[in-house]
Amino acid sequence: MDILNELLQIDTTSPETINLAMDTAAEYLKAAGLEYTLLDQNGLKNLVAVIGAGEKTLVLNGHLDVVSGKPAQFIPVETDGRLYARGSADMKSGCTAMMNALIRLKDADLGCKVMLQLVPDEETGGRNGSAFLVSEGYIGDFVICTEPTNLRISIQSKGIILMDIVTRGASAHGSRPWEGENAIVKAMENYARIAELPVLKQGSELYKTSSVNLALISGGNIYNRVPDECTIGLDIRFIPELNSNEILSEIAKVTDGEIVVKAVEDGVNVKPDNPYILKLQESMQRTAPGLPATLAAQHGGSDTRFFAAKGIPAIEMGPSGDGWHGDHEYVELDSVRQLEDILVDFALHFS
Repeated sequence: MDILNELLQIDTTSPETINLAMDTAAEYLKAAGLEYTLLDQNGLKNLVAVIGAGEKTLVLNGHLDVVSGKPAQFIPVETDGRLYARGSADMKSGCTAMMNALIRLKDADLGCKVMLQLVPDEETGGRNGSAFLVSEGYIGDFVICTEPTNLRISIQSKGIILMDIVTRGASAHGSRPWEGENAIVKAMENYARIAELPVLKQGSELYKTSSVNLALISGGNIYNRVPDECTIGLDIRFIPELNSNEILSEIAKVTDGEIVVKAVEDGVNVKPDNPYILKLQESMQRTAPGLPATLAAQHGGSDTRFFAAKGIPAIEMGPSGDGWHGDHEYVELDSVRQLEDILVDFALHFS
C-alpha cells in the first residue's frame, strides 16, 4: 500500500500536481520492470503501459485527478481496515489495484494484451485523458474502469444532456406585476413541465427513472421591476435505453423559450450476457467465492462513455468505500486487494 499512500498525499487538482502523480506512478512501474509511455495533451500527462501479446486487448483505465478537498484529507489515515483520504475510493485505490495487477502479470503467458491507462482529468470532463487516448487509437476489446462500485459490475451509466433555457417576459413596475410577464415564473413553469415529461419518467431494470436537476438560475436585477428575462440550466441524466434526440424533441414541445444545448452524451449500456461480463463473473467466483457477482448501474458518468461511443463494451468495477467527493471519503483496503486478484484472474482467462 506504499504507492497508494504516496499518491493520496498528492493534491491532484492542478496540472502540476497531476503530472507529479503520473510521474510517481511511472517510477513505481519502472522499478517493477515495466515499460510505459507518457503522452502529453495540453500540458497534462497520460500514462499507457502494455504487456502481453495477442489479437485481443483488455484495457484497464483509471484517473489520478480528484475533486478538491480539505488539506487534512491529503494525509491518509487508516482505521479498522479503512483508508480515509481524498481520492482513496475515487479512484487512486482502483489505479493502485490495476498497477499491481499489471506487475503480477508482466511475466505471464497471457495470450492477449493488457493495456493500463492512467489519465489526468476524468473529474473535469476527460477530454485530455481518456477521450484523447481513444482518439489516438488506444482502445481494446473490453474496458474495465476501476471507479468505486463496491465490487459490483456496473454495466450501465446514464446519458447526459446539459442545457440552458432562456425565457423571456415583459417588464413592469414591481408594484404592478399584473402589467408585466414575469420571466422567472415562466422559467419555473418550463422546468416543472420538463421534469414531468413521460419520457423522463420511464424506468428500466436497473434504473427507476431518469433525473432532471435544476442546476442554475439567473434572472432579474432589481426588486421593483418585473424581470423580463431568466435563464435556467438543467442537468438531465437519462437512462441509456432512451434516445437523446427523442428527449430533446419532447422538451421542445413543452418549453416556452429558447433552448441552448450545451452538451449531449449517450449513456453506457453493456448487455448482461456479453461474453466478457460472464468471464468476469467467473473470475469473481474463483477469486472471491463469497462475493456476489452483482450487476449494477451508475447514476453518474465516467470515462467509459468514450469507449462506448466507439462500440467497445466498457464497464465500471472498483473497490468498496463511501463518501467520495465528500469530507469522509474512504476505501475498504481488503476490497482493493480483492479487486487486484479479480483483475489478475480475468486477464489470465481473457483470451
